[in-house]
Amino acid sequence: MAGEQVRSQQRHERILDAAIRVFSRRGYHDSTVDEIAIESETSKGGFYFHFPNKQAIFLALLDRMAAMLRSRAEKAIDSQLDPISKADSALRVAFETFADHPRLTRLFLVESMGTGRDFHERLAAARSSFAELIEKHLDEAVAQGAIPPLDTAIASRVWFGALNEVVTAWVLADPPGDLQAAYPTIRYLLFQSVGVHAVAPVPALPATNGGPA
Repeated sequence: MAGEQVRSQQRHERILDAAIRVFSRRGYHDSTVDEIAIESETSKGGFYFHFPNKQAIFLALLDRMAAMLRSRAEKAIDSQLDPISKADSALRVAFETFADHPRLTRLFLVESMGTGRDFHERLAAARSSFAELIEKHLDEAVAQGAIPPLDTAIASRVWFGALNEVVTAWVLADPPGDLQAAYPTIRYLLFQSVGVHAVAPVPALPATNGGPA
C-alpha cells in the first residue's frame, strides 16, 4: 500500500511538471488534457484520476507556487530578529522565487487571463496571504517605533502591487533580462514609503538562470 501511494504521488507530481511544460509552450487556453497526458507519459484515465479537468491542474500549480513562496518566506523570516529585517527577507525571497521559476510566474501573471472566477479567487487569496505576511511585520515595526504609524494593510498591498508590476514587466520583456537587478531599487523605494530612511540601496542579488519551472 505504501509503495502504491508513493507511485501515485510521483505520478501526480509528474503530471504537474508536464503541465508546466505544455502550458509554457502552448499557453493555457490552447493546451489540452491529451497533450499533458502524453507529456507526462500517463494515460488519459491516469490524468483524470488525479485531476478532474484542465482548470484543476492549473489551480494545483497555483497552490504549489503559493505554498513554495510562503514556505521560503517564513524560513527566511525565522532567521531574522527585527521586523524590518523580516519584511526585507520576505521581499527578497519573493524576488528570488519568481526569478527561479519564470515559467510558473508567466503562467500566473500572463496566461491566467480568462481562466475563470475560481482561479482568480484563488490567486487573490494567494496574494492576500503574502501581503498579510508583510503586514504582520510592518505592524511589529510600528509597535516598536521603527516606523511611524500608518495603515499597514494598505502599505502591504502597495508593496505587493509594486512587486507584481515589476515582475509582470520582467516576464513580458523579450528577452526577460535579470529580475534580480531590480531588487535594490524596489527595496529602497518600498522602505522609504513606510518611513525607513536609513535603508540604503544594496547590491543586486546574484543573477540566476531560472529553473525549469
